[in-house]
Amino acid sequence: MRAKGMSAVVLTAAVALSSVVGAPASAKGVKFKKAPDGARITAYKWVSKNKRQLDVTVKSPALGGQSVKVRLLLPRKWSMKSKRTWPIVYLYHGGHDNYTSWARNTDVETVASKYDAIVAMPEGANGSYTDWFNGGKGGTPKWESWHIREVIPLMQLNFRASKVRAAIGNSSGGQGAITYAARYSRQFKYAASLSGLLHILKPGVPTMLQYVNSGNGQDANAIWGDPVFDRGNWKLHNPYDLAAGLKGTKIFFSSGTTGRPGPGDPNVDPWDIGLISEAITGGTDQDFHKRLKQLKIPHIAHLYGDGRHNWPAWRREYKFVWPRMMAALHARKY
Repeated sequence: MRAKGMSAVVLTAAVALSSVVGAPASAKGVKFKKAPDGARITAYKWVSKNKRQLDVTVKSPALGGQSVKVRLLLPRKWSMKSKRTWPIVYLYHGGHDNYTSWARNTDVETVASKYDAIVAMPEGANGSYTDWFNGGKGGTPKWESWHIREVIPLMQLNFRASKVRAAIGNSSGGQGAITYAARYSRQFKYAASLSGLLHILKPGVPTMLQYVNSGNGQDANAIWGDPVFDRGNWKLHNPYDLAAGLKGTKIFFSSGTTGRPGPGDPNVDPWDIGLISEAITGGTDQDFHKRLKQLKIPHIAHLYGDGRHNWPAWRREYKFVWPRMMAALHARKY
């Protein structure tokens, strides 16, 4: 996953970006560098008046040529012309959402603006943060390849991102953050999961995942395969089975465990899906916690008991972990 030539400064792109006011701009004629597999930036748009929030459109070979977006939060003194690079946080969203999720549901722009680091929020759709199995044939969509082999190189080649990186996400995005950190050992300084399933082979969990993914209008077996007959592929993407790969990475994960509402949660019935799913998630995180202790891998586990699978909990938890993540990246606080 180590892309080459990351230190190049593309001055033409710098001039173009500095002139964008708000309307989408084509990248035609702008010398953005491509990712090694040919993924390329085709458009960009500033979405904040202070020019610190930028949407980038990428044509992705990993996703079959689809055009997908990444939202960037840029630090105060960021400049494409700079000779320095910045540490970067890859912030992943949950299912039934998109790359704007964190910006819409939290004040992450304000929180991130206090630190000298880039934040990249790439599209993840309902892709489960994996290259789909597709009956053993592989092929598109390749969501892991999009995030790892396309987004990361594009950020380094074009936006002055360094190789000092962290991954964090909520729900399936949290599962993705921990999975990527384990599969690409020591490539992330910090990895954090907020209510992510961290043992997808825990008894009962595959059935739940198959049900949820079928409800998305997808062939559930296309993602990791059949949980019985293709169990080996599931293990290759299961944080619990991959845990040894997290040695050397700072780890944080959190979840509710009781199936009861927590602080700030809506008053819902006991059979509410948000309560049930969080209790299941919490059970997988408890197993993962035990696994890390067996492997003697340092980590912070915040298994807080009462709490629903929703934003009130995630807003609280991300504010707890953000300064710790910044410290791991050596990102200076303004």
